[in-house]
Amino acid sequence: MSTLQTAGPSATPDARSLQGAGALDMPEPDHRLDRIAEHPTFKTLVHERTRFGWILTGLMLAVYFGFIGLIAFDKALLATKVGGTASLGFYMGMFVIVFAFVLTGLYVARANTRYDRLSSDLIRSLAK
Repeated sequence: MSTLQTAGPSATPDARSLQGAGALDMPEPDHRLDRIAEHPTFKTLVHERTRFGWILTGLMLAVYFGFIGLIAFDKALLATKVGGTASLGFYMGMFVIVFAFVLTGLYVARANTRYDRLSSDLIRSLAK
């Protein structure tokens, strides 16, 4: 019959032993981060980027789950032949893929114009 034995004291010090040594002393909060977080331009940037991201996400989810819903509930529609040998399902599947690329392009265009401008404005105003 074997007995369960403990491995003895841990090789790594625990939090109680580190407190006395000053190892857990936290640095003072960086007030620059507070200054950035409270800046109106930063708040605008975060709000616009978040809102636009959710809009694009909603659009992509609607198109994707709409397509999946058609696959699940209306296979006959997707099996309809369009343009000779290809089915409507093929073209709709391609549309889902192209739509994702278009949404990515929209986000990149917005990021390269509006968000970059807001970031530059923020950096200039914080440098003063």
